[in-house]
Amino acid sequence: MSSEQHAGPVGGGHVPRRTVLAGAAAGLAASLTALGSQAAQAAENVYADPPKPGLPKTEMQLDARHAALVIIDPQIDFLSPNGVAWGVVGKSVTEHGTVRNIGRLLEAAKRARLPVAVSPHYYYPYDHRWDFGGPLEVLMHKIHMFDRTSPLSLADFEGSGADFMPEYKAQLLDGQTIIASPHKVYGPSSNDLVLQLRKRKVQQVVLAGMSANLCVESHLRELIENGFEVAVVRDATAAARVPEGDGYLAAIINFRYIANALWSTDEAVAFLVQERASAG
Repeated sequence: MSSEQHAGPVGGGHVPRRTVLAGAAAGLAASLTALGSQAAQAAENVYADPPKPGLPKTEMQLDARHAALVIIDPQIDFLSPNGVAWGVVGKSVTEHGTVRNIGRLLEAAKRARLPVAVSPHYYYPYDHRWDFGGPLEVLMHKIHMFDRTSPLSLADFEGSGADFMPEYKAQLLDGQTIIASPHKVYGPSSNDLVLQLRKRKVQQVVLAGMSANLCVESHLRELIENGFEVAVVRDATAAARVPEGDGYLAAIINFRYIANALWSTDEAVAFLVQERASAG
């Protein structure tokens, strides 16, 4: 048999070798094209949920009688172009519509008469005398993120990076919102958020704010460990993009693993509207 021929599949016929190779090459090209298309689609939205999840789907049925909205770090340094962190978080905040979406959650929660709690982030002069810290702690101190002059003074606070976003002040300073004591690193174990929620018999938390892979994820983990049912609002948060990685991508993966539910702002608002309607 010629080296240019291969036995055919039927009746001992022969197929030219170059035809076989051409067919194989075409098949390989088609496979590579499909893979390339999939990669391109993934690159277009790396945050999209997998079409075929490998984990069981869980959900949270919102019960407004025992639920609260918790917003983490709704402050200028994170969410405003004037904030010191904008250079690394701004693109993510803008892409997800984070500022607007947090505002929508606040408005819907207030209308549904849901308790709202804020877990803020403040640093005082004595916090800058810590002897050690992780990379983000060191950076936050270096750029004077969330700095305040004193826990007992509001001198120079208005409009500073530690202040709340102007868009939220009407809801946050209404005398009804719980302003927890500040958390100091990432999670709420160093503040009174859990106590405040427990004292109001809160069992479910709708979680949003900044930043996704740090304070939001740390609050999620701590609240889960404390027995709360937690839904994270995926587009009411954002995170830094630095050479070390995309913080939002890291967070969204862990949200899928940990949270009882992962909602969009549209979904969260719809649930809140429904709860308000059912409450009359």
